Amino acid sequence: MKVEFSKMHGLGNDFMVVDAVARPFEPDAARVRALADRRTGVGFDQLLLVEAPPDGGVDFGYRVFNADGCEVAQCGNGARCFARFVRARGLSASATLRARTAERVVEMRVRDDGLVCVDMGAPVFDAARVPFAGDAALDDFRVDVGARRLRFGVVGFGNPHAVAEVEDLKNFPVAEIGARLQTHASFPAGVNVGFMRRVDEHRLELRVYERGAGETAACGSGACAAAVIATARGLVGRRVTVHLPGGALEVAHCGDDVELTGPCAHVYDGVLAA
Repeated sequence: MKVEFSKMHGLGNDFMVVDAVARPFEPDAARVRALADRRTGVGFDQLLLVEAPPDGGVDFGYRVFNADGCEVAQCGNGARCFARFVRARGLSASATLRARTAERVVEMRVRDDGLVCVDMGAPVFDAARVPFAGDAALDDFRVDVGARRLRFGVVGFGNPHAVAEVEDLKNFPVAEIGARLQTHASFPAGVNVGFMRRVDEHRLELRVYERGAGETAACGSGACAAAVIATARGLVGRRVTVHLPGGALEVAHCGDDVELTGPCAHVYDGVLAA
């Protein structure tokens, strides 16, 4: 069976996006891993599936698979690409779209300037829902790194996130510490690990080690997690620009919910032979 797809990215966080509305696509974990391989496959951080709406309250179903084959519930950069994809493919002409993920309904809005706003929902601070199994409070999870101890804030945005403030972000061992926390007993489902540096009250710098993908050029839900934790600590205000290796994202508190705004790009279209 031939499967058409688009390669897209949001600030370098790259995706294989498949229209599975009319022709369902159900890859197993091994198939996802093979497709994600950057030498022998398509190569991507996440696979995004656009599916028929599971109920009458949404326009589409939305599924996300990390490069390791595991299905996850959220991807902010992916949601922006999702919105651009369905409009480019003629699946919807609406500027505002609603898609149901494994956990919630995500609303996306394509602006006239081409940027896409995503309602990321309210941050989750319930340990069981994150999930977080540690003894510490969610805002005071500490890990020894060499001669010092890092203080992480833990929050859920469809995916679990742990974010710590560091001084020398450029030289920080993101991959080493990020990989270590993937097997930490406090995170039974793994965790996306963010390391942030405050620039001023309106700006943060951030690097993220994503579970199932490693360090990525950008992470939308990670940017939201960092902004929420930094706001709670009084480091920034309720509207902040988050600078990642791939570029900048805007994060704003809109009541209880958080809105993520940023660009996305189409790279090429392709067809899987089987």
